[in-house]
Amino acid sequence: MVFAMNTAKKHCSSSHNRRGAAAVEFALTAGLAFFFFFAALEFCRVAMIRHTVENALYEGARAGIVPGATAANVTNRAQQILGTLGLRNVTIQVTPNPIVDTTQNVSIRIQVPLNRNLFGPAKFFSGQTVDRTFQMQREGA
Repeated sequence: MVFAMNTAKKHCSSSHNRRGAAAVEFALTAGLAFFFFFAALEFCRVAMIRHTVENALYEGARAGIVPGATAANVTNRAQQILGTLGLRNVTIQVTPNPIVDTTQNVSIRIQVPLNRNLFGPAKFFSGQTVDRTFQMQREGA
């Protein structure tokens, strides 16, 4: 009987020590897990911004290649697409400006600073900008 009580005491004290080890293991791994989670979130946001910029380039250029289009049409269409993500401090340049009947090609350039457009503070993309240019030939040119 005494032997059984000693074993039970050892078992209880062993599980008590294990609870402390689990807390230490969690403390060591939780920080790493949160780091990977937020890093993945940041990389996904940058990919989403890049794809939206490329879509805005294409749609903006399409708005500018039709007869009678203006640079304002191109800019407005690109801003509509970029507005779906709520991007801030975006620069849109249309070349040539103004678009005239003899214009052969319409080019659009969009720059999006990542520091102002990520969900949290930029860790991996600090100071970087998504900068894309796209050109299309005008209809009837």
